[in-house]
Parts: sequence; structure tokens; C-alpha cells
Amino acid sequence: MTKTAAILGGGVIGGGWAARFLLMGWDVRVFDPDPEAERKINEVLTNARRSLPGLSDSAMPEEGALSFHDDLAEAVAPADWIQESVPERLEIKHKVFADVQAACRMDAIIGSSTSGFKPSELQEGAQRPEQIVVTHPFNPVYLLPLIELVPSPANDASFVQRAKDVLTSIGCFPLHVRKEIDAHIADRFLEAVWREALWLIKDGIATTEEIDEAIRMGFGLRWAQMGLFETYRIAGGEAGMKHFIEQFGPCLSWPWTKLMDVPELTDELVDTIASQSDAQSGMHSIRELERIRDTNLVAMLRALKAQDYGAGAVLNRSEPAKPALGDTSAPIVTVHRAVPLDWTDYNGHMNEARYLQAFGDATDRFMEMIGCDADYIASGGSYFTVETHIRHLDETHAGTRIRVETQVLQGQGKKMHLFHRMFDGDRLLSTGEHMLIHVSLETRRAAEPSADIAKTLSAIAAAHASLPRPEGAGAAVGVR
Repeated sequence: MTKTAAILGGGVIGGGWAARFLLMGWDVRVFDPDPEAERKINEVLTNARRSLPGLSDSAMPEEGALSFHDDLAEAVAPADWIQESVPERLEIKHKVFADVQAACRMDAIIGSSTSGFKPSELQEGAQRPEQIVVTHPFNPVYLLPLIELVPSPANDASFVQRAKDVLTSIGCFPLHVRKEIDAHIADRFLEAVWREALWLIKDGIATTEEIDEAIRMGFGLRWAQMGLFETYRIAGGEAGMKHFIEQFGPCLSWPWTKLMDVPELTDELVDTIASQSDAQSGMHSIRELERIRDTNLVAMLRALKAQDYGAGAVLNRSEPAKPALGDTSAPIVTVHRAVPLDWTDYNGHMNEARYLQAFGDATDRFMEMIGCDADYIASGGSYFTVETHIRHLDETHAGTRIRVETQVLQGQGKKMHLFHRMFDGDRLLSTGEHMLIHVSLETRRAAEPSADIAKTLSAIAAAHASLPRPEGAGAAVGVR
């Protein structure tokens, strides 16, 4: 059954929440009195549709229904989850929560995107304080998984678990902040770095660009995969974290930093920061910068995903199921996914290597379907590809939802002859023909497959023998 989310406030954060829920299959109802809200949210959605599906190696759920509402009560009435992203003024939030609780379901979860207020402050004067919790995201909400989930004593354990389950189901990583504190966890780190950066600029030691380079060219990449303490543990070498603290801990008392002191944000300092930032990034529009950011994040997150590490491990845990074997009387769907941003080339379409990857993934999936899976390969047998022919029939772009259907042309003895067809809906994009030989991984020579694999493959080959021979099968280079 389709779930419904109500988004209160359609700015950068509210728009990101709307995109996250919508692209994960939820119906989304937006309330924002700003006459530009619909335009702004649709612009954010354009970027989200371009980037988020590429994080998944399987087709994402069908997009939910998006609607805009002038009446708050109408927006929240049917919602399972209500996300508040209104300005950071406590009196405004209290008013919104009162109006929400007068109209929403009693079992709905009300999350606040606040970056600074504690949940107990948000719950003051509420009709049902136990229904309100902090769910603080990070921009862009539709790509970054971290959500700081901060309850108060008014929220019972079952409510917190329910909130965790919802956030996990939409691909997020709910970090349960066990004790209320101003600005939660992550923003306290960010504020510390920000204060130090202000002093470095004020004292003429570094420009905005130099500070950003120090982060993105060095420890920022390490933090993206290992965080703070795991990074420092490695810095301690074989002796580990204790050695690191013994070696570097005394540095904390040295007069390196003005971290506990904040420079006055004078007009001169503000102008210096603004002019340096303009020189650094002013040649790009905000939308261009967002696209640059999103493209880089997708590539980084997919790299982490390939290593099953950090945020990539979160993506792998939320990965939809791969296509099942199903009906073997027709070509078998072996790949169903969106083309990610990093699969395109200078011409703006999918490059040759990625066609081979898609067809290679189709072959790997088919092997799993017939029993040649990781356990079987570990036991010493596998199929090696000995010949491949790919025909490029139409352009394929980032975001295209591709489907690969696999037909078995031969499946007896040591040979497995597969013909893959790649579609965008009914549009044929490409074909890939693979000849594989079963081998012994011990001798690295051709060998008979196991009886179970041979039986399954032979049965599919017999079923596919009645299908028309695919156009292009057996074609050589230059023969379409």
C-alpha cells in the first residue's frame, strides 16, 4: 500500500525531503504559502531524478504522486509521516505543530528538520508531545543518507523504532542521538570547523578556496568513508588508537587554535568572505553548482558502494531485490536499473565500456539464476566468457531506465551461448552476444558443470529453442 508524506515548507531542505520520499515511491503532499514553492520544488526534483536513481543497481519504486495544497490541514490529514521544515524560530514551529496536531492522524510521525532546537523545546505546549521528534537531514536530502534522529523522554521506544524503520526504508541512515543537546552532533563539528575557518580568513592565513581545498583534497575524502576516530585509529599504525592518542594527544593543549573564541562578523570580514567566495565559485550558477556536487557525490557514493563501506554499505543494504528467474518460456529479465551519471561520456551518452558492463552484469545474474553463484564459484567451477559481440543501435543517456532480457541460444555441455537485448521501454538500444565455457578454476581449463547447473541450463535452453532466433545473433562486426 502506498505511504503518504506531508512536507511543510518547500525550501531547499523541504524540497529535498519531498524528492527523497517521492522517488522512493511515497505520495507527497506539500504545504508552503510561498507562491514560488511549486517551481522551487520541481527544480529540486529535476536534480533528484537525474542523480538519485543512479545510486541503485536495480529499478527504484515507481515514483509517487506529488500534490500541492493551500490548506495545511488538508495536506497533513492522510499522512503517515509529516516533515516540518519551516524557519528556525521556535514560536513559528510551535504554531505549526499545533495546527498539524489538530488535523493529523494520531499515529502519524511528525519529524522536524531543525538543526538547533532540542525535541523537548519543540514539544513544549504540544497536544501530543510524544508524536514530535527531531529528524535533522543534510543537504542534499535526496542523496545524503544521514538523518539525526533525536527523541526526548516523551517519545517511547516503539515510536523511535518506527521512525527508524521509515527512514531506513527510504534509504536513509537514522543516527539515534541518545541525549538531547543543542545542534545535535554533526552541526557541532561543522560549527567548530567554521569558527576556525573564520579566524584563518580574518588573520589573512587562508582564503575561502584554500580552506576548501584543504578539506576536499585531503581529510574530507577520508572522513567520507571512515569518519574521525577510524581515520585516527589508522594514523596510530599497528599500535592503534591508544598509540595515536599518546603521540598526538598533548597537541590539544598547544596554542594552535582560537576554537573557543569567535571573531566578530564585521562588515569587513563578511565582505572579505563574500568576495573570496565569488572569486572561487561565482562563474557557476547555483543550479550548476548543485549538478557538479550531485555528479561528484554519485561517483563517490558508488565507489563506496562497490567497497561496501561507509555510506556505500547503507546503499547496499537498501538495494532492491535483483530480478528473479520467473517464467523461462520467454527471454529472462536479468538487469533492470537506471543508467548512472558516471556511465556517460563526452558525447553525453553511455560509453562502450558500460554497455559491456551492463551485459556482463546480465550474464553474471543469469549465472546466479542457474546456480553458478558465489558459493559454487568458491567450490572451484565457473563460466569464462570467450567471445563477445555488441551492437549499438540507439543512444542511451544518464537516467534511462534500462532492462536487459536474456535468451539462451545454446546450453549443453561446457558451452553457454547467451543473447542479451537492452531496452528502454519498448525501444531496443543494444544487443550483446556472449559465448561462455565452463571451466575448472583449479586447472583453468574447460570442464563439465555440475549436474544441477547442467540440468537447469539445459531446461532453459530447451524452452528458449521455440523462440524466434534474435535478429543480429551470430552477426559479425559491420553486420547490423
